[in-house]
Amino acid sequence: MAAETTATKTLEATLAPPTAHKERRLQRTVATYRRALDDAFESGADTQTAVNDVVTGYNLTSYAKDALKNYVPQLRRTYDAFEVADDHPVRFTNRGWRLDHAEERTHEFCWRVPQAGRGNAFWIPLRINPAQRELWTGLLDGDVSVGEFRLQEHRTNWVLHVTVEYAVAEPEEPDDPTPVGFDVGESKLLTGCACRDGTPTQPMLFDGGRARHLRKEMFTTLRRLQERNADWRVDERFDYYQNALTDIVEKASRQAVEYAQQFENPVIVLEDLSHIREHLDYGKWMNRRLHNWAFARLTGRIEDKALDAGIPVRFVNPAYTSQTCHACGHIGSRKAQAEFRCTNDECWVTEYQADINAATNIAGRFNPWGESLPLKPAVDDSPRDGSACDSTTGHRAQSRTSRQTTLADFSSETSDDEASLVGSPAL
Repeated sequence: MAAETTATKTLEATLAPPTAHKERRLQRTVATYRRALDDAFESGADTQTAVNDVVTGYNLTSYAKDALKNYVPQLRRTYDAFEVADDHPVRFTNRGWRLDHAEERTHEFCWRVPQAGRGNAFWIPLRINPAQRELWTGLLDGDVSVGEFRLQEHRTNWVLHVTVEYAVAEPEEPDDPTPVGFDVGESKLLTGCACRDGTPTQPMLFDGGRARHLRKEMFTTLRRLQERNADWRVDERFDYYQNALTDIVEKASRQAVEYAQQFENPVIVLEDLSHIREHLDYGKWMNRRLHNWAFARLTGRIEDKALDAGIPVRFVNPAYTSQTCHACGHIGSRKAQAEFRCTNDECWVTEYQADINAATNIAGRFNPWGESLPLKPAVDDSPRDGSACDSTTGHRAQSRTSRQTTLADFSSETSDDEASLVGSPAL
């Protein structure tokens, strides 16, 4: 029997237009929740107990209060937030989830909206995404479990997002895998590189300029609108920027999986960035800038799409991947964002595209034999030392001809919205 793993997905549904009475109750719930969120955040509470002391007096369900107790400490510890946006959705824990279904209704699925006070909850029909119907049905059968669910007003509609988990067959690792490493960064939002016989093959570059520009523009625009007290414009522009950034993440993750699929027996290799914030110490301004990059969001979407495509995903330690020469394992220099220089005089690499070098090192960390690879780079070129791509072949002699991937080969003309699949001069 094939091993199973758990997949996570977010279901989206639009509430059918509520009556005037239900509309007022929805608005009241949202307003109360946001006041409680603001007060808890401004109080400096960073533990569940401290948040509970603040939100206890609010007229909210225990499901919303429990969600706040989890979320407010996370804002500070995980997201390093310095302020709270005005349009946060109302979050509920899964204890408050109720769903009803009847095929004879115009809208088959109905959601029970949690309300404070006994007997105050009410039902409202849902307009679901037809492509997600199987998962909605699984919620009724018990095959799909609910995590947190969120309610938010989006322009003239009320939108419900439900995080669900369900069992899927875990992709089996192939006998002769092709590791495909991905590096997430700023200059290039996503860089992918496969390793075949220890050689970087057909790198993929997805430019980060558009996302970087959007984030900078969003910060400047929203700050100016807030200074002018134009709150109605703040919400509108924030939605625009968030939707645009989400679109970029979706495109990048989709193209990453499509890139991996072109190789035989692919295994996607990603950096384990679960503790990235604990290791960042570049000053207040740079830390905030790096925190704003949604590393986990992008790698999470790659993992989700790879699971649907049946491609195994493995995580490796990110230490030194951007500083190490993929060919010889020596620590090099990276004075420019996109330029890596190897300091080993005996190595054939002198100048290399830095993001491709990092992606190659990430792929090289994957070990199909399950043995431990060193985190610090070794000083030799042994294909089993973890510094270069693993290979079942013996040690390769140094090539007499240059195989460098230089900056000229990968100019900054990569499209903002589409990845470029570029052949390596080494092949």
